[in-house]
Amino acid sequence: MELNEDPGPIDNYVLYDQDNHVSSAVWDGQERGVLRCHEHTSLLDQWKLTPKQIKLVEKAGFGYLRLLPAMSLDNALIAALVERWRRETNTFHLTAGELTITLEDVALLLGLAIDGEPVIGPISSPSLVCEKLLGRVPEDLNGGMVKLTWLKEFFSDCHEDAPVEETVRCTRAYLLYLVGSTIFSTTTGNKVPVMYLSLFEDFDKAGKFAWGAAALAFLYRALGNASLKSQSTISGCLTLVQCWSYSRLNVGQPKFNQEPDNNCFPFVLKWKGKSCSRTKCNVVSYRKALGSLNPCDVQWLPYMDMDCTAIPEDIKASLTLRTSRTMLLCFDKAERHLPDRCLRQFGMHQTIPKDVERWERKSRIVDHGVDLMGKMDLAIKEWSERWLHVVEGGGDIADEDEYMKWYQKITRKYIGRVTSSLESEYQRAVTAMREIANIADIVSTEGLDSYNSNLLDEVKNIVHKCLTEQFEDIPNEKMKKKGSRKRRQKDHLSMEYD
Repeated sequence: MELNEDPGPIDNYVLYDQDNHVSSAVWDGQERGVLRCHEHTSLLDQWKLTPKQIKLVEKAGFGYLRLLPAMSLDNALIAALVERWRRETNTFHLTAGELTITLEDVALLLGLAIDGEPVIGPISSPSLVCEKLLGRVPEDLNGGMVKLTWLKEFFSDCHEDAPVEETVRCTRAYLLYLVGSTIFSTTTGNKVPVMYLSLFEDFDKAGKFAWGAAALAFLYRALGNASLKSQSTISGCLTLVQCWSYSRLNVGQPKFNQEPDNNCFPFVLKWKGKSCSRTKCNVVSYRKALGSLNPCDVQWLPYMDMDCTAIPEDIKASLTLRTSRTMLLCFDKAERHLPDRCLRQFGMHQTIPKDVERWERKSRIVDHGVDLMGKMDLAIKEWSERWLHVVEGGGDIADEDEYMKWYQKITRKYIGRVTSSLESEYQRAVTAMREIANIADIVSTEGLDSYNSNLLDEVKNIVHKCLTEQFEDIPNEKMKKKGSRKRRQKDHLSMEYD
């Protein structure tokens, strides 16, 4: 990368929202650091379920999600990935091309259904829903949201011999807690919208929803929001983001203390936190690593080595939808699933994808009692036709070469300026030379013959000259700092070495 090279995009008809993206701020020297990540899997294992409850949870479609391990999130890795996420395409823009979290990843990593009814319904009064389905209403039901701690306090201790109605209510509360801690976690940190509770009234009907598609719609929206330079938090299923990265990218992967279990399901269990260790890096280190990924550093087909016999038949039958170009729905959130932009993730050669139609993201929940089915009829229609828009085939290697030429023009190639790393190298060199100069200055010339005394003087002169030249020859890009800093450096230099 040259110092004055354009970070892109050269043609902005794809990444038309570049000015609002966090990469624009980083390029201008405005680092935002790590994102505050909101997910609460650490408390899931504290909620003990009876055998009857487990059957109801499985019937509702969450038998595998409840096994989600408590993982230590690598906030810096997630923040660096978000810098590469583009909400215009719902993909990560990496040096090797576009990649994304697909319906396949949700199905295999989390074990959630990716086919079925869209997760959407009428928005009823939260207090009425709580009274009807839980038998009690929290005192502070603000904004249609209930605290996770309230759910745990009143519903987490269900006895095996409890009445049927109590078992049902405690299980509904658990499901609301489960989705609010994982796939639908919010930036409030400890609350979950009551609207999801209405979908748990009937466990058989709940099991017919495409919860995996909804989880992906929610995550796409969360990643898109977090990619804006004005944001500092992120929600959604961040365990999915992290394990997706572990599975596909040679960046930040943990080192296992023992061989991982490839026969487990869901596949997220392979990365169970207590069985491996890793060294955390900062955002800048991860940014640099992601910015230097080559195609050979990407595991395009990470599930090839996993035990396919462990995949449930219903999930296996729906995997054809992994390449469906469709609309994903989660109540008021509608997000595009665009697998034609990352065909290599399905074993196909990548071709130049179709243009993405711009769509405006709006929160359509403005009042309780709203019928979202009518408000989002076009998105619902697109989801209903998901089986008609499965991408098949692909190009050949020549098409892939054309794709990469096209991609270089439409992508954001760089996030941070190369001057950041050059400056740190420069500072280390200056520090080392100053140490040499200080040592040379304190060495006494007493007892030295004229030859060695002259050598010492020569060392001092060389080091002082190098230091002076360093400050005189700093490239313009390095000196785009405040003038006061430059003056302080020169004043400091003259005081020490003139």
